[in-house]
Parts: sequence; structure tokens; C-alpha cells
Amino acid sequence: MLEGFVPFPPEYVERYRARGYWQDKSLAQEFDAVFKRFADRVALVDGEREFTYAELDRVTTNLALNLLEVGLKPLDRVVPTLPNVHEFVVLYFALQKIGAIPIAALVTHRFAEISQFVQLSGATCCVYPKTAGDFAFSPMIERMQAEQPSLKFRLVLGEAGPGEHSLRELIERPARLPASRLAEIRIDPMDPCIFQLSGGTTGIPKLIPRTNNDYAYNSKVAADVTEIDAESVLLLVLPIAHNLPLACPGIQGFMFKGAKVVLHANTRPTEMFALIQKHGVTHLKVVPALLIRLINDPSAYDFELSSLKVIQSGGQRMQPEVRARTRALIPGVFVQENFGMSEGTLMFVRASDPEEVKLETCGRPVCPDDEVLLLDDEGREVPDGEVGEFTVRGPYTLRGYFGVPEYNARQFTPDGFYRSGDLMRKHPSGNYVVEGRKKDLINRGGEKISAEEVENLILMHPSVQNVACVPMPDPNMGERMCAFVIPKAGRTLTLAELVAFLATKEIAKFKLPERLELLADFPVSTFGKVSKKALGELIAGKLQEEEAARAAA
Repeated sequence: MLEGFVPFPPEYVERYRARGYWQDKSLAQEFDAVFKRFADRVALVDGEREFTYAELDRVTTNLALNLLEVGLKPLDRVVPTLPNVHEFVVLYFALQKIGAIPIAALVTHRFAEISQFVQLSGATCCVYPKTAGDFAFSPMIERMQAEQPSLKFRLVLGEAGPGEHSLRELIERPARLPASRLAEIRIDPMDPCIFQLSGGTTGIPKLIPRTNNDYAYNSKVAADVTEIDAESVLLLVLPIAHNLPLACPGIQGFMFKGAKVVLHANTRPTEMFALIQKHGVTHLKVVPALLIRLINDPSAYDFELSSLKVIQSGGQRMQPEVRARTRALIPGVFVQENFGMSEGTLMFVRASDPEEVKLETCGRPVCPDDEVLLLDDEGREVPDGEVGEFTVRGPYTLRGYFGVPEYNARQFTPDGFYRSGDLMRKHPSGNYVVEGRKKDLINRGGEKISAEEVENLILMHPSVQNVACVPMPDPNMGERMCAFVIPKAGRTLTLAELVAFLATKEIAKFKLPERLELLADFPVSTFGKVSKKALGELIAGKLQEEEAARAAA
């Protein structure tokens, strides 16, 4: 067992096995059966490149053997930062076949995040594109390797430079090792098969260990609840390593059913509409900001979109009018609200729910053994209909973040319930309604940004005495970040100067503040703490005033 991994307690292991949630198989074993059962069906489409299930099996086996030859081994941690390309899927299943553990990093992550993932996990390998936009990955990863002793291997998506291996070459080059090498590997279904990332409030995201047993169940039950079948076609444009696109039901869930997954590396509406029409896409995963952009794009009327049956929305709450406008554009489509977290528990609105329940709630848990408590600040369960912190345990919810025992002591109750930080109330239907959060996070289009992480960096600026970052409402992204700054005496600061300073800290661009407000002092609560609630109300009021002024002009 990996040091730093918190296992499920033995009595719950037995319960979840006995109730059939866990099959005690590795993901490699689970998908070995899938690849054989649906051998001739198309599994994956990336542009003009198609893979049947049999071809995906063959190419992932070939890559797995070549990764073994390079030097990777079971339980090695690997950090892929790849866009939505078929090479990610091939790598993912190849890593499962050798029992290595991918960390679900994003192509938007930079030195600050990736180096922390490597350090915390002891990762031996990074996999990355040559460039992403105007950013060159190779020099950054080379510098990281010099600083991180565990990091032995660098795999680049394009042509390899000094000290690198080409991922594409490893995929295409016939393996020299015999396939029997994979049969010799023993993978414990109770070990992690992936580390997902938290939306943590304290700096860099925490690592979420998802085991082979719980992650397979996660995808299977999500596929059942969302009524996926072999004729379903998923268009995937959200970042591929995120929990929702990968496993809820995502790539895993659709493939468990023998369905087809179409990958695309951007969210341009016209390109998405063309793919929906070309492939008869039945399912689309979005965050509300993306759906708003799609339904407002005039090119939507130039394409045949009637194949769409389900638009699955996650990441943040969707306003009812967005759902109504979507149905006006695509009559008969089910816009399925869900609440999910990389830590585990999934809740979906069901197609059979009454209309008002679909509009008002984020759904209910997918498993009978998802144990939910809504707790007040004293840890007491609140009555139905009242707001409390969503606290949960179950067969696919983690029992501890990786390698942070002190943090785990705060985030979990003594009897193993995960404190999510989300505020909810129970609807009379039995579904749940999201009412906000206790966590200090900005939810920018589904990407959760730790205010504390950005604040700590801003405090390094020589002109800053104090800072508080808060969400400001945005009609497209849901929320954007506003930084309230108290400048040092005699100093001032502009947004452009602040953003340029933060760029030197090598953080992901989506974490950069998009508005700066200078104050002489901060409002405080009765306890003397900075009142972020008051700051949020202040910026919301300013935005309303500015909008009214524009409308009157």
C-alpha cells in the first residue's frame, strides 16, 4: 500500500463487496472484458482517426509494453498534462494495464501546480505537449526534473528533444517486450488507479486517490442512471482528465456500455455543432458557461442537432432560463443537472423527476449506500428543508486525501464522513438543492479557484498591504475573480501590473484576477475577520450600477 493513502475501513470493504458495488477487479481487468465484448464497435473518434474497441486494446497494450521498457512500473505516479486528444485515452488505459497511477492534471496547469503534484505524489514521469498556445512545456518540465529527484522520465506528445521520449513514437513503435509481461503484473483492486484533484481552498489542489474498485463502480452506476446504451455517442470537449468527462459517466461509463466517444480539443460552437451533426451525437457534457455560449451562437440554426438526447451539466448551478432556452433550440433534449465532486459522491436529476424538481434541484445520490448528512456548524444534523453542510460517505467516496493527515483530520468526521464544504438543503422530493458553500472558492465556469492560493501570491507584491479575493457574478462564467487590495502607503496598483506580476509565479491563467478594486480598509465581521460577504455584495452592486449606466447611455 502506498504511504499516504487512506484505505477504506475493513467493515466497509466487506459491505461494499457483499452488496455488489465492488467487483475486486482492476480497471485493466474490467476493460479487458469491455474491449473483447465490443471488439468491432467504434470506441473512440479524434478527427479522422477512429479506434474500434479491439484496436484500442491492441494499441494500449503496445504502449503499456513500451512504457515498461522505458522504465515505468506498477504504482508509479505519472502526471499527464494533455489536451483532448486520443493519445490521452491511449495513455490512460496503458497506464492502467501496468498499474501506474495517472494524476489528473490539466494542460492549463503550469510550474506551480505541476511541481507540487510531482513533489506530493513522488511522481516519476510527466507527459506533456510540445506547446499549448504560445507556452512551451519542455523547458519547464526539464527545469522541474532538475529540482525533483523522483522525476525520472519525460514524455512529450510531439518529437522528442534531449532527455525526452516521444509519446507518439512509443504508441506506434512495435513493442519489443512480450505481451506476457502484462499478465505477470498483479494490481490490487484496493490500490489507487488515479489521483483526481480537489478544488481545495488552501493553495494547490489536494490529490484524491480513487481506487480501482470505487472508480469502476462510479462510472458503471453513473452510466446506468444516465441511461447510456451501446448506441449512445458522447461529444467530449471539457478538459479530458476532469472527473466528469473521464468517469461520470464520461469516457469510462460510455465505454462500459460499448458506446462511442468523440473527442474535440476546443469549444468553438460551430465546430461542436458540426461534430454533433456528423456523428449523430446523443450526449454532450457542459458547464453552464459553455451551454450559454452554445445557445447564443447564431450558427446553431445552421446544423441538425436533433440527435442530442441529453446535455449533462455540472460544475456549477444552472439557471432555469438557460435550460428552457436550450429546450427551445433543441426540442426534446433533457438538460440533466448533476452535482458531483472528484472526491466521490454523484447526484443526478432523473428524467422521470417532475418538471419543478428538475428545475429546482441538483438531483439525488446514485447509490443506496451514499450516506448523506446535512450538518450545522456544531456538527448536528439539520431538519429536512433546512440548510446544512453536505457531508457524505459511501462506496466511491474517498476516506482521505493523499499524504495530508493534518488536513484530513479537519475534512473528515471521526466516523469517516467527508465534509464537502457545500451548503445544501433537502427538497421535499428527496432531491437536494445547492445553497452555496462554506469553502473559500471562486467557481469560474466550473474551474474551482482557491482564493487563498491567489491571495498568498498577491501578498508578495511590493505594493500590496492586504488582499481579499472574492467571486463576482458573471452572466457567462457564473463567477469571475475580483481582487480587493489595500495598497501600502504611497503606493498604487493596476490590474495589468498585478496580472503581469502573477504571471511570474507560473500559475494557470484561469486563476488570474479579472478585476481589481483598491480600498483603504476592509469591512470586518463581528469577529474581526475580513467580511468577504460584504466585499461580494460591494462588487455585485458596482456591477449592477455599471450595467444600468451602460443601458441608460
